[in-house]
Amino acid sequence: MCPNCGLPTDLCVCETIAQEEARITVSIERRKWGRLTTIVEGFDKSIDLGDLATKLKAKLACGGAAKHGHIELQGDHRGVIGEVLAKLGFPDEMVQIDWSFVSTGRG
Repeated sequence: MCPNCGLPTDLCVCETIAQEEARITVSIERRKWGRLTTIVEGFDKSIDLGDLATKLKAKLACGGAAKHGHIELQGDHRGVIGEVLAKLGFPDEMVQIDWSFVSTGRG
């Protein structure tokens, strides 16, 4: 039984609804030694970020991590991340890609 909707887990649609309502922002940061990191954030708390990060890393052939409510991917993937997220069930109109640089990293 799903704790959110009360349906059996095989019939639960909570994660699908959360995917359709998520407002995802994609940005890039420059880290130490000039490395670029793609930051994907804005996911609903009911979405399993660890599983989603694993799928994104496999599809984009890169390393990365899910931490502090966002996903960090090694490299600049802004050109293809929208298409990959759409294939994973996130609507195109809910994905906003920031084409500017942020030079400082996160803690």
